[in-house]
Amino acid sequence: MMITLNDVLTLLPAVVLLAWGVMMLVVDLFLPKERKAIIPLLAGLGAAAGLGVNLALTGYSQTGFNGMVVLDGFASFTNTLLLIAALFAVMLAYDYMRRMNIERSECCALMLISTAGMMMMVQAYDLIILFLALELFSIPLYVMSGLIRGKISSEEAALKYFLLGAFSSAFLLYGVAFLYGATQHTNLAGIVAAMQSGTANYIFLMLGVALLLVGLAFKLAIVPFHSWAPDVYQGAPTPVTGWMSVSVKIAALAALLRVFVVAFPSLSAQISPVLGVLAALTMIVGNVLALVQTNIKRLLAYSSIASAGYLLMAFVPYGQGEVASHAVAAGLFYMVGYLFTSFAAWAVVAAVEKAEGKDLEITSYAGLARRHPWLAVAMLIAMVSFIGVPPTLGFWGKFYLFRTALEGGLVWLALIGLLTSLFSAYYYLRVVVVMFMQPGEVEARREVWVNLLAVVSAGATLLLAFIPWQILDWATAAFLRFP
Repeated sequence: MMITLNDVLTLLPAVVLLAWGVMMLVVDLFLPKERKAIIPLLAGLGAAAGLGVNLALTGYSQTGFNGMVVLDGFASFTNTLLLIAALFAVMLAYDYMRRMNIERSECCALMLISTAGMMMMVQAYDLIILFLALELFSIPLYVMSGLIRGKISSEEAALKYFLLGAFSSAFLLYGVAFLYGATQHTNLAGIVAAMQSGTANYIFLMLGVALLLVGLAFKLAIVPFHSWAPDVYQGAPTPVTGWMSVSVKIAALAALLRVFVVAFPSLSAQISPVLGVLAALTMIVGNVLALVQTNIKRLLAYSSIASAGYLLMAFVPYGQGEVASHAVAAGLFYMVGYLFTSFAAWAVVAAVEKAEGKDLEITSYAGLARRHPWLAVAMLIAMVSFIGVPPTLGFWGKFYLFRTALEGGLVWLALIGLLTSLFSAYYYLRVVVVMFMQPGEVEARREVWVNLLAVVSAGATLLLAFIPWQILDWATAAFLRFP
């Protein structure tokens, strides 16, 4: 197959990032040890270059590689979020790795390569590309989870994440095989054509869809496929955990939205009830188990699981015509708020954490407001945004998700979402009470990039909440390309 300029343009942002990551691995071989500090700066430049190329291509709509990948408004939007997350992750890792004595230059390169895989997954219009992109972004994550060699929890995190990834890949691949057996196609356009012509085998089709859903549910840590996710979050280095909690969720949900909204809207009557039950279970289990956590990383891990439930809630009515476009826009809006809110919280965790995993208990945050008021305020904004209290992006994110659920006639699901949000206030505000009302002598790093990230993320969480309609308009304009 001849590769044309159109093919290259379709995947250009991901290709730039992938090439930059590989180049960094080569450059690292020739860099003397005293110059290794330049690697995070190179990674930041790579993410910024990818972001620039992606923004330059915004507005284009085309397919490439014989219709196997697509560039549309939806891909441009989610790629922007993934590239911002990569940039933030580099800022988070800059000082942390040196402080923890785990400074390894390949970490930043793997981060870029993994992000390139996530971007390809978002742009996949063929299930084979979807699977290959899943592997490209997952394998670097297994390595990065176990970056702290000799630490049992980090090695355990790497092993558990690898096993979770293996389950995800196996289910997804079986799903692809059944879908090919049912329709003789792996391309989304071909699958849609086979279903519309009535030649698809219904039993194989439903089996394939179910296995595909399970495969992506592992990546989203949806209940009951979440069991080891908190262990992975706790054991992995904090910058890796923070980045993983945001980027993996964005990539997996975007892939889920594209595949199901484009290819399987006609099966929504059978799939939506299952999605509704999974969303409800994820919101309930995530919030209830977060209540008993004393470790801040595990609390944020269960919070992340609960957030996957909220995101899934908007996705349930995906087959209801106009509601589907509102569901996509609401999901994208929530991702924007979740990105800034999460990085504000993880920046504070990284600033407070000491070597050997000390100061990760919630009680360790006592006195933070007195000793480091800016960090305490950033964490406060993140906590209230996670709850969904106005005026924060978290409030508008949940508002639009609940509105979509109500438009789809899912009153019971919106009610569960509302009640679990109220329930979550207990464990989020517990962190705030400890920081502001309990005496303590907690120390935090005065590292420029981490403090800047905390302030920028918290500021965006607060200030962007005053222009929610503009972000929603941007999300609504992020159109999906249909066959």
